[in-house]
Amino acid sequence: MAHDRKFRFGVQVSGLSAAQQSARQYGAKDWQEMARKVEALGYSTLFMPDHFIDTELAPMVGIAFAAAATTTLKVGHLVLGNDYKHPAITAKEAATIDVLSDGRVELGIGAGWMKVDYDALGLTYDRPGVRIERLEEALAVINGAWGSDPFSFSGEHYQITNYNGLPKPVQKPRPPIVIGGGGQRLLGLAGREADIVGINPNLRAGEIGVEAVRDSLADITAQKIQWVRDGAGDRYDDLELQIRYFLASVTDDAAGFAEVMAPNFGISADEVLNSGVALVGSIDECADILRTRREAWDVSYIVFGHDNFEEFAPLVAQLAGT
Repeated sequence: MAHDRKFRFGVQVSGLSAAQQSARQYGAKDWQEMARKVEALGYSTLFMPDHFIDTELAPMVGIAFAAAATTTLKVGHLVLGNDYKHPAITAKEAATIDVLSDGRVELGIGAGWMKVDYDALGLTYDRPGVRIERLEEALAVINGAWGSDPFSFSGEHYQITNYNGLPKPVQKPRPPIVIGGGGQRLLGLAGREADIVGINPNLRAGEIGVEAVRDSLADITAQKIQWVRDGAGDRYDDLELQIRYFLASVTDDAAGFAEVMAPNFGISADEVLNSGVALVGSIDECADILRTRREAWDVSYIVFGHDNFEEFAPLVAQLAGT
């Protein structure tokens, strides 16, 4: 069934800062109040990332607490690193939260990219092709675990024998799977396998740097969406496309903002404003930008960070569901 491309919005929340941790200034009450605020402001989804070198909360536990504090808010990941956990365990944990939240999970999963996480845990940082191959097998395992019958799977990376994953998720045929990526091979896989595709910078370097911003310029973003289309084939119209706006600000001086930011990335102010990860301007200007990009790129699922989701609440009120 073709996706309606109506706007919806999410918030990516990392968790507590090092200062809050050391001062014990942040607990369950604070986390749940934040989740309720995200819900009350009209956001569809609370997402959590999956890293180890920062002071982030564990994503499966964090989204479970957020779901318990809310009634309609969806919860998920941007995104789980597949290499950090066996996919059958990922499937079981996500299905458990889906059951306990009455069907509000969006499972985000990726090939893994942040090299310092791998180094800290002593994990082998395989070349991108191997990590993507492992992710493709993991998706088969997750779908098998969520299926109605026991299944077996024999791949290069995973071996499953007559396994019946329990519990089964509430959502049918499965909870939505979110795959984010920035390279051709991963976005092609996302087009074939995901329900929601995140259009991201290419992070093949294993870290976020200037090149990641340059990889999000308008023409490159359009190319990424074509890679999704090529991978999806006939199912492209069923997909929901998503962008996480890392450079987002509500301001009446978008040009001035861009002039300040441009030298940091070695690009022009116009390129900053038209970047696929930038949303800058007044609320009405931002609304027009998102409508224009939806027309050009089919992107209707917009994600902000926990540092600025409140300032964009009027934009959510204006566009959500339209």
